[in-house]
Amino acid sequence: MALVEVRHLTKQYKTLTAVKDLNLTIETGDCYGFIGPNGAGKTTTIKIMATLLEPTSGTVYIDGYDVTKNPLEVRKIIGYMPDFFGVYDDIKVWEYLDFFAASYKIPRHKRKQIIDDVLELTDLTVKRDAYVEELSRGMKQRLCLAKTLVHDPKLLLLDEPASGLDPRARIEIRALLKELQSMGKTIFVSSHILPELADLCNKVAILETGQLVVAGEVSDIMRQVQGALGVEVKFLSAEERDQAIKLLSMQPTVKNLTAENLTISFDYTGERENRRELLRLLVTHGVVPDDFRERETNLEDVFMKVTKGIVS
Repeated sequence: MALVEVRHLTKQYKTLTAVKDLNLTIETGDCYGFIGPNGAGKTTTIKIMATLLEPTSGTVYIDGYDVTKNPLEVRKIIGYMPDFFGVYDDIKVWEYLDFFAASYKIPRHKRKQIIDDVLELTDLTVKRDAYVEELSRGMKQRLCLAKTLVHDPKLLLLDEPASGLDPRARIEIRALLKELQSMGKTIFVSSHILPELADLCNKVAILETGQLVVAGEVSDIMRQVQGALGVEVKFLSAEERDQAIKLLSMQPTVKNLTAENLTISFDYTGERENRRELLRLLVTHGVVPDDFRERETNLEDVFMKVTKGIVS
């Protein structure tokens, strides 16, 4: 079921078109990566989705609500985390969260438990009474994410959540997003650091100069770019590997077959749902692979092939 529908979205600033005729569909439960170089229009799009900017034309529907006509209803559904956020002086972590919980009209008697829950989820319990301005950059990012979760939103809009973090903090944020995904949250996350999204998102959209270049499941996009689906098959013996090479090399849908140790790799040009027929072919001839899987997708390769390096 579609939770978000972006329809013909355009945002223009005088002579600059930041977003041009953008169309996207985000399903409930997706972790959707929004990829593009700096200046591509990612933040503009997310701010429109978060009801913070008015589009020039087109609109976004979130859970059936038009962001321009029903912004108050949309804000109950979304949790927005900007790439940079301000903090208040002389305010403690729990007070910061209590302020936002009150802003969402959460009753006072429920706030303490909610604050304790989001602090535990973001691993900030020990910082409950610390002052916000004393936190490290990574802890501030986790606090901002905790603030985003206090009203239990269906959809998280995360703009460069790992921006400016050291490697350890980036890993911690990514692990936290995976946990939120496992809890059933729908996540729309922008980034220009592709490895952050490679093992996190099931779908991506690539934006350049405000225009959508390609969107969909990562494996499908890779296939569009390469014209084939990468497959890896691992065997327990060289004899099985060699027999498999002989069988597969005769199949018209198998291209660029290579072998490394006991693993063979090839590009499959048939219909994705029919790739299991190759596995059936091997098993029928007594060759049972130890592993049969799609080759790991490299988002950086996809990005470089479909973009031209132009910024608005």
